[in-house]
Amino acid sequence: MLFQEEQVILIIIAGTALLLLLGVFMISFMLMYQKKQNKNLLEKENLKASFKQEMLKTQIEIQEQTLNDISREIHDNITQVLSFVKLNLGLLNNSLDEDKKVRVNENRELVAQAINDLRNLSKSMSFEHIGEQGLVKVLETEVGRLTRSGIINATLNVEGDVFNLGEQRELVLFRIFQEAVNNTLKYAKAANLKISLYYNEQLFNLLVEDDGAGFNTEKVEGKGGSGLRNIENRAALVGATVNIDSSLGKGCRIKLSFNPLAQQIYANGTHSNSPG
Repeated sequence: MLFQEEQVILIIIAGTALLLLLGVFMISFMLMYQKKQNKNLLEKENLKASFKQEMLKTQIEIQEQTLNDISREIHDNITQVLSFVKLNLGLLNNSLDEDKKVRVNENRELVAQAINDLRNLSKSMSFEHIGEQGLVKVLETEVGRLTRSGIINATLNVEGDVFNLGEQRELVLFRIFQEAVNNTLKYAKAANLKISLYYNEQLFNLLVEDDGAGFNTEKVEGKGGSGLRNIENRAALVGATVNIDSSLGKGCRIKLSFNPLAQQIYANGTHSNSPG
């Protein structure tokens, strides 16, 4: 009788142990399965992110190459034609009376101004020029051009010790600046535009502020115009965050921030189409 009870106890213990082992096996299997699922999901998300990054990269490169081609066309052809027109007006001037000379000289000055404006426009389109001059220099030139135009009063403020952020990053930042200015001139009806750069080893900020009409950010969130989307897409290429703060009647403030030390895909300091 005692032997039978011991057998029953052993059977119960063995059964319990077997159930425990089975439970441990099932839990381990489920954990491994879940881990594999999570890994697959992560890989899938990474592939999506990489694909989106490459699509953005390709889109921006096409835009940059197009702008560079237009820049060369303006510089090599249009400005040369206008220079020829200016030269002909000068030759014509020698055979005219004083009254007509005044009018011809006025037209020559207009042509000269058009040539100068087109050359400046050509430079602002060329990524090679931006790479050579650096971000601060090209922004100083653009701010001066905006103020001289009389359309808006633009100022540039630079804080911190300026350092090279890398050709690609500086190109992207300049294009974001151009997009922000374009939005201001088209929609804001602003009198003043302030651009601020803040340099720090672990933080860079680009701030574009205007005192224009502003807009309701809640209404445009998720369905903003192409200008705002372009700003966000370009910022994504350099791993930057963008904050757009605006309200009706209170102007607009666009702030872009990133860590200059952080290495990002496509933010390695070299543009794929540049000589470097």
